[in-house]
Amino acid sequence: MKTIYQNCNLYDGEINQIQENAWLEVDDESGKITAIGTGKAPQGDNWIDLQGKYVMPGLINCHDHMVMDPTDPRGVTDFDVVETSINSVQNLHTMLKSGVTYVRECGSTFDIDLTIAKMINKGKITKVPEVMPSGRPYSMSGGHGDIPNFGYIVDSPDEMRKAVRQGMARGVKAVKLMTTGGIMTQRDSMDDPQLTVDEIRVAVEEAHNKGLIVAAHAEGIAGIMNALHAGVDSIEHGYYVNDEAIDLMLEHGTYLTPTIIAAWAFPEYAQEIAPDWEMKKAKKALADLKKNIAHAKDRGVKISLGTDAGTTFNGFDKTPVELRLMVEDGFTNFEALQTSVNSAKLMKIDDEYGTLKAGKYADFLVLDGNPLEDIKAVAQEDKAVYKKGKRAY
Repeated sequence: MKTIYQNCNLYDGEINQIQENAWLEVDDESGKITAIGTGKAPQGDNWIDLQGKYVMPGLINCHDHMVMDPTDPRGVTDFDVVETSINSVQNLHTMLKSGVTYVRECGSTFDIDLTIAKMINKGKITKVPEVMPSGRPYSMSGGHGDIPNFGYIVDSPDEMRKAVRQGMARGVKAVKLMTTGGIMTQRDSMDDPQLTVDEIRVAVEEAHNKGLIVAAHAEGIAGIMNALHAGVDSIEHGYYVNDEAIDLMLEHGTYLTPTIIAAWAFPEYAQEIAPDWEMKKAKKALADLKKNIAHAKDRGVKISLGTDAGTTFNGFDKTPVELRLMVEDGFTNFEALQTSVNSAKLMKIDDEYGTLKAGKYADFLVLDGNPLEDIKAVAQEDKAVYKKGKRAY
C-alpha cells in the first residue's frame, strides 16, 4: 500500500529552496519514502492533499534530558524511578508534538532512557520521538554529574573503561562524559576541567570500538581542549570555544552543540526564582556564547541542534526556539535548519533520517509558513507532525 502526500511546498532539508507543487510517495508498511517529485503525482492507494502547505523534515535534537522537569526546583535527584519514568514519557510526547522526531538523550537518571528506547522500538510507547539512549553520564567524584541516581563515578582510566563497557552492555548507544563544571552545579565553575585526557580517551576508544559516538559536556576552554585531544565526537555547550579549539574541531570533524536556550532561559524566566550563583553563571555564559558560537559557525565548525531540554525553565517544546535564537545570533534560516541535518550526521542516522529523500523515513512537519523565509514558522503550535508516514499530531 502506498500513500501519496500531494500539493505541498517542500523543503527537503538538503537544498536552500522550496520545491513547489511537490508530492511524496510513502510505503505504508515500512514508513519510508519511495519517491518524491513535483507536478503530477503518481497513482497511489491513498491520497492526502496538503493544501499548499509547507513540508519540512522532522527535527533531530541531539541533546535532551527526558528525565528532568524544567518547572520543578527538585531538579533530577528527588524523583523516584516510577515518577521519573512517567514524566519522561510525557516529555517525549511534548517533544514530538513540537516537531522533534528523533532525540539523543544526554544523561538519564536510573538509566531510564535505555528501557524507554527499547519499549519505543517494540511499539509499546507510541507518539514519541525515537530515542538514542546514553544512560547515566560518566563523571569524576565531585564533578558535574556526581548527583544521586544520575552519574556513574569514575576516577581513573581503568574505572572509566570498565564503566563504559558495562554501559554498552546495558544498551548505551551514545556515551556522555562530563568534562567541565556547569551552570547548574554550585560547587564548581564552567572553567573547571573534569576528567583527565587519559580518562576521556579510554571512553572514546571503547565507544568507537563499537561504532558508538561520544559527547562531552564541556563549557570552559580547558575541558573543551581535553575532550578534543581525546577525540570526542561532539562538544556540548562549548560556550568558551576559541580559535585553538576551533582549529582542532575543523581538523577532526568534531560537532558543536551550543544549546543556546539552556543559558537564555535563565534571564528570560528565572529572575526571581533561580539562586544568585546560578543566575550569574547563566548570564555570563549567555553573553559570551553568542559571539563564540557565531565565530565557530563562521569558521566552518559543524553546528548540531540540541537544547538541553529539561534544565531549568528549558521546556521540551522549545526546540523551535533554539532555531530562532540561532537566527538572532547571526545564522541564516537555512543554516539554522541545517543544524538538525548535522545532528542526524553526528548520530550516524543520516542514511534514514534528517532529510526527505527516497529511501528515508517519512518523518515530516506540515507548516502554514515557509521556514526558509521565517524560522518562527517551525514553532507553529498546531502544525501536523508525521512519524514514519503516520500522523501523530
